[in-house]
Amino acid sequence: MSHGFKSKKSAHVAALFAILSGGKINILKLAKLMYLAERESMDRYDEPMFYDDLFSLKHGPITQQSLDGVNGKSDGDVWTLVQRTHYDVCVSDDSISEDCLDELSKADTDIIHDLWTRFGHMKQYDLRDWTHRNCTEWERPDETVRKKPISYKRVFEALGKSDAECLASEAEQYKNIETALDELYSIQDGEPSHPLWPQ
Repeated sequence: MSHGFKSKKSAHVAALFAILSGGKINILKLAKLMYLAERESMDRYDEPMFYDDLFSLKHGPITQQSLDGVNGKSDGDVWTLVQRTHYDVCVSDDSISEDCLDELSKADTDIIHDLWTRFGHMKQYDLRDWTHRNCTEWERPDETVRKKPISYKRVFEALGKSDAECLASEAEQYKNIETALDELYSIQDGEPSHPLWPQ
């Protein structure tokens, strides 16, 4: 169950970061950039970019469902644009360009390019450490808990949004409605997109 997660859009975000990195990007670096894309969208537009589930891990915050997609654990038909090879994520075909990524709006690509300008030069562990220092919603898991969920409300609060609770409620409501539509329209061979909601 996707629970409102925009898997195809997330795959296009991952592909664009790989393209900007020359066709191949370290998995840890990509994981941090995916999280920062989701976070930056919440900061600029008061809503997540692809409505992922957020968690705190030892190596910083992550977007869980995106990471599952990159690792081939979910939505395999959607994540064909990229493939993981050991510690890297590569664009699956050299012919894939930014123009192919039609799930991304101008606002989305602006965020991704801006993040690449800010962080593209960093090594993966430097970027991880940056998220530890600057994403105050992240909590270091203790020895008994491998990961801790990060609520949308906590992110909005960390971003200084005065209406954090209301924004988080709207985001969760959107996810719940999308989940209901998934259940209504799902068919045996796949899950069609829903024209009632913007992608």
